[in-house]
Amino acid sequence: MTPLSRDQLAQVVAADIRANSYVNLGVGMPTLVAKYLKPEQGVVLHSENGILGMTALPEGQEPDPDLINASREAVMLTPGASICDHVVSFSMMRGGHLDITILGGFQVALNGDLANWDTGEPDAIPAVGGAMDLVAGAKQVFVMMQHVDRDGRPKVVMNCTYPLTGPGVVDRVYTDLAILERQADHFVVRAMVTGADLAALQAVTAAPLQLAPDCVTLGR
Repeated sequence: MTPLSRDQLAQVVAADIRANSYVNLGVGMPTLVAKYLKPEQGVVLHSENGILGMTALPEGQEPDPDLINASREAVMLTPGASICDHVVSFSMMRGGHLDITILGGFQVALNGDLANWDTGEPDAIPAVGGAMDLVAGAKQVFVMMQHVDRDGRPKVVMNCTYPLTGPGVVDRVYTDLAILERQADHFVVRAMVTGADLAALQAVTAAPLQLAPDCVTLGR
């Protein structure tokens, strides 16, 4: 199997976002999605630190130190953007006004549980931040992560062993190997990378998989 790079994965996720959606991009890898959204998609990006309507800073453009996203990366406002305080920003998140939130993950369970803030490592600094508000309030939750951890252990599991961000919240998982859609008792494989087959993917996945009839190949 040939895993996708972080940027390739971001392109895949960006292409799957419905037109005219209101979307929050979580800290880390999900922020790369902003680079690959097309203006004609009409996607409005939200950041929990109080921005509605932003895009990735174009290469070579001087950053404004007052304009950063929740990952503390420089961004640029889009026409019609607004700035607000945390109270209003979190009201958008908690009030069901976001169509999609895209978050990183340490583990996703078969029942849709998400763990993305604490692995229990002794040198970690646990901080769930606004993630629990995002997964509770967004209409859909996409998780964007590597398929296995640094030790080669599956991150798509039967049950999470790390503290939960939210129970039963995940709709779709995008990894460097596949796109998985959650069903009641399995994940449907919507896409796989070049060189993968169901058996190879199942070998690195701790929850049951079923192949979609229209499964496509990624990274060709």
